[in-house]
Amino acid sequence: MRARLNRLTSLSSLCAALALAACTAATPPATSAFAQEPASAHARPVKVMIVTMFAPEAKTWLDRLGPWQSVTIAGLSPDYPAVQCNANDVCVMTTGMGHANAAASTMALAFAPQFDLRRTYFLIAGIAGVNPERGTLGSAAWSDWLVDFGLQWEVDGDGRPRDWRTGYLGINTKSPAEKPPLDYRTEVFRLNPRLTDAAWALSQHVALADSAQAQAARAKYADAPANRPPTVIRCDSVADDTWWSGTALGTRASEFTRELTGGQGVYCMTQQEDNATYEALKRAAAAQRVDLQRVAVLRAGSDFDRPYAGESSAANLLNYASQGGFAPALENLFRAGYPLVQTIVAQWSEWQEGVPSRP
Repeated sequence: MRARLNRLTSLSSLCAALALAACTAATPPATSAFAQEPASAHARPVKVMIVTMFAPEAKTWLDRLGPWQSVTIAGLSPDYPAVQCNANDVCVMTTGMGHANAAASTMALAFAPQFDLRRTYFLIAGIAGVNPERGTLGSAAWSDWLVDFGLQWEVDGDGRPRDWRTGYLGINTKSPAEKPPLDYRTEVFRLNPRLTDAAWALSQHVALADSAQAQAARAKYADAPANRPPTVIRCDSVADDTWWSGTALGTRASEFTRELTGGQGVYCMTQQEDNATYEALKRAAAAQRVDLQRVAVLRAGSDFDRPYAGESSAANLLNYASQGGFAPALENLFRAGYPLVQTIVAQWSEWQEGVPSRP
């Protein structure tokens, strides 16, 4: 029986090898073909692609910049199967929420034959939890760094060493204070500072929306900027598919951001998708489908990432919708993001080759 099995295994291996060789000989490498293939003559050039994660984020743009032409793309989320484009070559897509949806939808878009995205500016615009030490409900933040907070080791809090302030530590490290070796290649990304500079300069003085409910919620925080009106700020975004709430977790997010960015990053917004979206664009850039220097990230605070003094972390999380930041955050995505979109379209002759020195 063992000898017969060995003969069958050998025969199967030989057949598989021959089939693989034939297939390899008949099919040219996909990557080199993609890299050398120009955009289809029928592909639509796009000046700005606004990337949203769920319907309310998309609506804040769709209600204002239409009329729209709907372009169905294979591989997008079944909930959001089409990209909407207007006469100014501004398009809006919706990925679906979370890492998996963001990566899959962005990859489908990047390789869709319907679009020529080689000169497209991508504006990732969504709501987020906000660090009250850096912003408040309704604050709109432009990111320089994207950090994946979910790529960590975690030790149960009751079992961590006594000298550890947290049970989280970088993967393949020995303590929470040690920078991880970045084996996943997606732990941290730095956005093009020239584009972030331009976005910030164009929007920093924009008046942002607020609500009475948000004002009442932020008044419970003793210190600024949590208890101040929202403004456009510049600080960084961490991604984690797990929604969390608490001062200790917020402190760890700040520490981890500093570790991964060499002390340059400042954590202020927490969301689920940005590293996944960026990684998909990075792979598309390697195939010369997009320009990675044309990606901007804007997040607006819809709820606080930690409680005010006297509130429990659980109550802060479970009652996040009652904080009143949802509607202002959605509105402020448009208010803070539109100056960049408008400038790129109006001054396309200056922007089409890259971010101008003086936008």
